[in-house]
Amino acid sequence: MYKIVKAEKLADKIYLMDVEAPRVAKHCQPGQFVIVKMDEKGERIPLTICDYDREAGTISIVFQEVGASTIKMADLKEGDSFRDFVGPLGCPSDLVHEDIEELKKKKILFVAGGVGAAPVYPQVKWLHKRGISADVIVGSKTKDMLILEKELEAVAGNLYVTTDDGSYGRSGMVTKVIEDLVEKEGKHYDHCVAIGPMIMMKFVSLMTKKLEIPTIVSMNPIMVDGTGMCGACRLQVGDEIKFACVDGPEFNGHLVDFDQAMARMQMYKSEEGRALLKLQEGKTHHGHDGKGCGHDGGDE
Repeated sequence: MYKIVKAEKLADKIYLMDVEAPRVAKHCQPGQFVIVKMDEKGERIPLTICDYDREAGTISIVFQEVGASTIKMADLKEGDSFRDFVGPLGCPSDLVHEDIEELKKKKILFVAGGVGAAPVYPQVKWLHKRGISADVIVGSKTKDMLILEKELEAVAGNLYVTTDDGSYGRSGMVTKVIEDLVEKEGKHYDHCVAIGPMIMMKFVSLMTKKLEIPTIVSMNPIMVDGTGMCGACRLQVGDEIKFACVDGPEFNGHLVDFDQAMARMQMYKSEEGRALLKLQEGKTHHGHDGKGCGHDGGDE
């Protein structure tokens, strides 16, 4: 069992938890993820590592209520435990493997959308500890949904906050901020890392391709099993077929077929919807006896 030592609500339907997992904390690197499971029958949930403390033996995870499993997960409190907490999985960020002196010569930009601020944070923090400054753009729909602003501000060279509704910071999408920084404010970037919703990463990649900025994206959103066995995160990257969980989760954003990836995500929406409805309706749900919800054969 993996004890939760801290449970905090960051924003509406967004939560942070610190979990005791000494072996994971000892070996993890920025960019990697864990698989969490609440109980014996619970769903396996892949979550990018937000932070880690090797001395305390803890891992920080951030998640958003999306389906039945994450809604149940949000009810866990300090002192509760996860049944499984497996990791570190996936490949570390490419930046981890680069020569530090060469990294210091680069102008690096991170773009975080929504909950994407969580996996961006450990990478920026890792660079900061090594004397490398990176600019960070954080976008959210509204001010109330913005997370980890203070944490990112402490480790970023420059932090640019933008909200879709203009309620805080700059107004508009993160792509507009990228364009403004480069074309209006004279910024130059050698490397960009974009993490957030699939549609955001797609349009950031289109913008950075236009601006000729090499870009890495995290394809964590399409992962299901997280071990390479289910094939759900099959991905077209240029002329190659990759799997996000074992070959990534980070890939060249200019080569990823985002339209194909988003179409694959839609394949699982009906299953997620049925699971959520079952949670909401409990024993009144007409598929609870295993005979099926509608005409699709039930939840088994």
